[in-house]
Amino acid sequence: MFKTDLIEDCKKGKRKAQLKLYNKYCDAMLRIAMRYLKQQDLAEDAVQEAFIKAFKHIDSFSGDVTFGAWLKRIVINQSIDYCRQLKYYDPIDENKLEMIDEERNSWEVEDQLTTADVENCIENLPENYATVLKLYLMEGYDHEEIGEILNIKANNSRILLHRGKNELKKHLKTLKHERFA
Repeated sequence: MFKTDLIEDCKKGKRKAQLKLYNKYCDAMLRIAMRYLKQQDLAEDAVQEAFIKAFKHIDSFSGDVTFGAWLKRIVINQSIDYCRQLKYYDPIDENKLEMIDEERNSWEVEDQLTTADVENCIENLPENYATVLKLYLMEGYDHEEIGEILNIKANNSRILLHRGKNELKKHLKTLKHERFA
């Protein structure tokens, strides 16, 4: 059965179609939720809630993007909502805003460092930095989209990205010196 047929059947309230879509996307969505929540049980809860919301509002799915992309956004928003509820997310003080020149900082890291090293370092950053880095680097959202997701200004997203990037560089340099000294 094609995805469009499954989606149409879901819009009609057919449980078998919902189960098929769930089975098709649940593992990928769980991996996404784990990036933000870091605990299996919380991530599973967030994914379940996201699927409930998705099926409840499936009529709003227009097909402008793939179903997976639409669902991914719901999962990310649900995961971030869970973080906020658990007080993991600490927004920056908007009175201390400053303009950041993103082009002056490069994203280059040492060749010896792996993707896993970078991901582990991101996990050790303060949650507000880690969240913006994940949304920007891993999910591919721009600052306006990140602002909408986190309910902050796009400029705040830029600042958090800049600060997160600087913290990440410090962690990566420390890791490099520990490992390759």
